Amino acid sequence: MNNHPAAKAGMAAVAALLAGVSLTSCQAKDEGTDNAGGGAASDITVEASDNECKLSGTEASTGPSTFVVSNNGNKVTEFYVYGEGDRVMGEVENISPGLQRKLIVQLTEPGTYQTSCRPGMVGDGIRNDFTVSGEAVQVDTEGKFKEAADSYKRYVNSQTDALVPAVEAFVAAVKARDVPSAKAQYPTSRVYFERIEPVAESFPNDLDPRIDVREADLEEGQRWTGFHAIEKALWVTGLTPETDKVGDQLMADVKELTDGVKAPDYAIDSTQIAGGAQGLLDEIAISKITGEEEAFSHTDLWDINANLQGSQTAVSSVRPILDEKDAELGKRVDQRFEDVEALLEKYREGDGFVSYDKVTEPQRQELSRAIDALSKEVSQVQGVVAQK
Repeated sequence: MNNHPAAKAGMAAVAALLAGVSLTSCQAKDEGTDNAGGGAASDITVEASDNECKLSGTEASTGPSTFVVSNNGNKVTEFYVYGEGDRVMGEVENISPGLQRKLIVQLTEPGTYQTSCRPGMVGDGIRNDFTVSGEAVQVDTEGKFKEAADSYKRYVNSQTDALVPAVEAFVAAVKARDVPSAKAQYPTSRVYFERIEPVAESFPNDLDPRIDVREADLEEGQRWTGFHAIEKALWVTGLTPETDKVGDQLMADVKELTDGVKAPDYAIDSTQIAGGAQGLLDEIAISKITGEEEAFSHTDLWDINANLQGSQTAVSSVRPILDEKDAELGKRVDQRFEDVEALLEKYREGDGFVSYDKVTEPQRQELSRAIDALSKEVSQVQGVVAQK
């Protein structure tokens, strides 16, 4: 995943939690658009470069706003929308040069927000004020929308409930210097986190990077914590007393995540659940397929499978809404999920998967093409669900 250490600050309330993960596919610019910016006439286009962040408009009415972000620079970038207190209202990450991404954000309250392009995916980025006017609006929380939100919330809770004891056992093995056991538990403890990555990404105080930052994404002087710091110690450098401290911090961080999703004010915007589904597929396409995520353990296929499961569950949560509005899209999504699952079965080994360094480049490309085909369909789900 993209685990850059830039702050994802926000308020404790997460009423718009999944608005922070409303991602769509990392595809080249679409041809069938209504204007030169690559989006519908009502969309706000964002021209991002290495030193600029130009929006076609800086005002909108309350309700859903659609941003079409094009990266015209040389660095990978990302785009954020912030609310009061730097609460993340929406984000798209890993926008490679020459690519375009779409972000749908529910801005239900009038006021002044901020947009930010982050070339290189670091720092506070290039910020602009964004004004929202009109009466406060209520996102649909009844009927199928409530069922979708409740279903996905139950799933998130089930994953965090399983994450805590899994990490406890993993950290205990690390502290006991039982390297074979710790190595075996490393990928199995991560799957619960990988299934709900977008949820963690939307919490403040750098919670997601604390849990899952990669060595390559560390800023100068930043303390390395989380799963991947322990991964390197297990497979490369050896366990030390410092590793034990990292384990304690990891335990505290996953408990913080669990407490967050169980907080009384935790809520899920059903129109954004599909954004999370797309975000998980983007994680696969950007860092999992390349083998960058698990650089030392080569357990990437565990992550890929977990991301896929989380994405499929998110889509399933909104499926009644999708079937009512575009049943054919739902069928295409089902088929694409089946295609990717069939490919993954080729790499099963016992209760897990083969080491990813045994997967050849042509095989990785085959898997990448299947993920891209799935992503192309899932990228349409959020827009359909958000339709009035």
